[in-house]
Amino acid sequence: MNDTLEKIDKEYVLHTYKRNYTDFVSGKNATLYDKDGNDYIDFTSGIGVVSVGHGNEILANALCKQAQNIIHISNLFLIEPQTKLAKKLVDLSGYDMRVFFANSGAEANEGAIKIARKYGEVDGEPKRYKIITLKNSFHGRTITSLKATGQEKMHNFFGPFPDGFVYAEDIDEVLSLCDSKTVAVMIELIQGEGGVEPQDKQKVKILEKELKKRDILLIVDEVQTGIYRTGELFASNLYEIEPDIITVAKGLGGGVPVGAVMTRLKDIFSPGDHGSTFGGNYLSSIAGCTVLELLEGEKLNGRLDEIMLYFSDKLNEFALQYKHIVNEAVGLGLMRGLRINSEENLSKIITKASKNRVLVLKAGRNTLRFLPPLTITKNEIDKGFERLHSVFKSIS
Repeated sequence: MNDTLEKIDKEYVLHTYKRNYTDFVSGKNATLYDKDGNDYIDFTSGIGVVSVGHGNEILANALCKQAQNIIHISNLFLIEPQTKLAKKLVDLSGYDMRVFFANSGAEANEGAIKIARKYGEVDGEPKRYKIITLKNSFHGRTITSLKATGQEKMHNFFGPFPDGFVYAEDIDEVLSLCDSKTVAVMIELIQGEGGVEPQDKQKVKILEKELKKRDILLIVDEVQTGIYRTGELFASNLYEIEPDIITVAKGLGGGVPVGAVMTRLKDIFSPGDHGSTFGGNYLSSIAGCTVLELLEGEKLNGRLDEIMLYFSDKLNEFALQYKHIVNEAVGLGLMRGLRINSEENLSKIITKASKNRVLVLKAGRNTLRFLPPLTITKNEIDKGFERLHSVFKSIS
C-alpha cells in the first residue's frame, strides 16, 4: 500500500519537498507509529508545530466539540474563542498590544511588514519604507516574506521582488545601515532555519534602546521561538525587551494552522487595510486557546523548565561524547542544535536516524536541529538519544 501511496504522491503532488515516505498512522506525545506498528521518537514535532504532542486528548476533544458546533463563519462576525485567544496572548506576554490572526508564519510576517510600511507613511506617501533583516534569516515563502529572508539562495527564480529590504551581516551592523528611509528592523532572536543561532542578549537590548530613540520599529519574528519554545511565552520575554511588533505561528495551534501578529500600534489598521478569510476562525482559535492553557500549566507547575534542563544536559553530554563529529551544542529551551563537522556527516546522520526510528531536522550551517514537543517525557528523551548513539557510532 505504501508503494502505491508513494507513487500517487510523486505523480500528483508538486515536488517541493524531499520526502521521507515513512507512513505514520498514529502518535502519542513525542512517539509516532508507522503502519507496521514501529515506534519513532519525534525530535521534530512537525518542524516545531506539535507543541503539546501527538494525539493530545484534551486538544482533540476541544477541536471535536467545536467542530460539531461552528468551524467557520468569517471575521465579519464576532468569534468568541478568537477574542479569548487574543486576550490570552496579550495577558501572558505582558505586552500592551492588539492581535491580528492569520493562518501561518509567512502570513503573520506579511502583516507585520504591512504594519511597518503604513507606520512609515505620511499623508499617504512612503516617507519611510526600508526594513533591515539579518543574513541567514528566514521569514517565509511568500514573495515579500521571501525577500525579507536574508538568504540569497532562496531568492533564485522568483523576482522581481518588492523593494526596500536591506540585509545586515549581524546585529552589530544593523544601526550602521539605518537611514532616513528606514522604518523597521526585523529579527529572529534565535535563527531557526539559519542554523539555531541565538542572538546576544545584551546586543539585542542595546539595539532595542537605540531603535526606540530613532523611532524605528523593532519586529521580532517569533514564528519558531514563540509559544514557550524557549521557556517563556516569547523569546522576547526571555531577552527582556518590548518589541513593537511580534509575529507568531507554528506551536500556537498544536498542529492546526494559525498565525498571529501582535503590535503595540493598536490603531495602525483601519477596516479594509488588512484581512484574512480563514484567520482566527472558530477551529484555529479554540486550538490556540487550548494549547496556551495546557502549556501555561506546564510552565506554572515547573515541568516545562525541568524537561528543558533535562534535554539540555543530555544534548551537552552527547556533544562531548562525539567531539570528533560535533563541534558544539547550540540553542535555548527546546530549540536546540548540534553543529556537525561536515555536510556529508550531517546528511548521513539524518538518513540513518530515520532508519533507526528517531526523527531529527537539518538547519543551516551544518546543524542537526531538535524541536521536540514541549510535553516530551524524560523516557522519550532517553529513548531518542539511545537511538542517536547507535547512529553516531556508525558514523564514527
